[in-house]
Amino acid sequence: AMLNQTHPREFILLGLPDARGLQHLLFLSFLLLYVATLLGNGAIVSVVLAEPRLHTPMYFFLGNLSCLDVFYSTVTVPKMLTGLLFGHQPISFAGCLAQQHFFHFLGSTEVVLLAAMAYDRYVAICAPLHYGLVMSPQTCLRLAGASWLAGFVHATMHLVMTSRLTFCGRNRVHHFFCDIKPLLDLACSNTSLNMTLLNVVTTTVVLAPFVFIVLSYLYIISFLFQKFRAQEGRWKPFSTCASHLAVVALLYVPVLFNYTPPSLGSSPRRETRASLVYSAVTPALNPLIYSLRNQEVRSALEKWIGGKL
Repeated sequence: AMLNQTHPREFILLGLPDARGLQHLLFLSFLLLYVATLLGNGAIVSVVLAEPRLHTPMYFFLGNLSCLDVFYSTVTVPKMLTGLLFGHQPISFAGCLAQQHFFHFLGSTEVVLLAAMAYDRYVAICAPLHYGLVMSPQTCLRLAGASWLAGFVHATMHLVMTSRLTFCGRNRVHHFFCDIKPLLDLACSNTSLNMTLLNVVTTTVVLAPFVFIVLSYLYIISFLFQKFRAQEGRWKPFSTCASHLAVVALLYVPVLFNYTPPSLGSSPRRETRASLVYSAVTPALNPLIYSLRNQEVRSALEKWIGGKL
């Protein structure tokens, strides 16, 4: 009987705060985005696997990124879509914890992976003669493995912390999925340690890769300015970074907007909108950015689709 008081059997996800009267329009828009996410990222993973020319570090990381994006949006979007169609969505306590865990696992893996991709571009441009040696297949596997592991450890820490909270019958989550902050708002035990971990550890997990990415690009840019006097000489090597930079911007603008600085008392509505961007919009746009900006991906996709038809 003790368990029933500490953990509700289920939570109710209240969904998107601004959805009244727009449910069907939002349902269609997000359904299309989700289908685009699955098709676009699925195509990129298939092409990277099938096309020997793309068996390079840059595309190995891109394949990882596309995999992450498929899982990442699948954690939250299908549940949100059913909510738009049928109203408030029940989710079991275990399901709620699982959703929180995978959202933070895949999300933090992605930010660390983007830092690994920045390192790859840095070596490719600033030390091209050593590129094959530095970015060996073992190094790439280690970097990708470290990204997945870092994300997993970070999310598991929150999972353990959230599962220890007590909830006294309040179970209406003001969000479209089980995120940490909306759950902390419902807890009736002390959440100060949870908040500290969220503000310190999660902010570090999000900002450290960002700082690393910014520094590597500052280094790349200064290197290109010293090496090439002419404008076009600089642009050609830098153009391989353009897609990565666009993906970084797409992910970090809403994240920074959402999670920092935590002291300003962010509104749940603003947080919901930001989460919506990076769980539904960003994963659909990433494959588009890479295939539009990138001749190699484009021609491999055309060849692959041509072979399928």
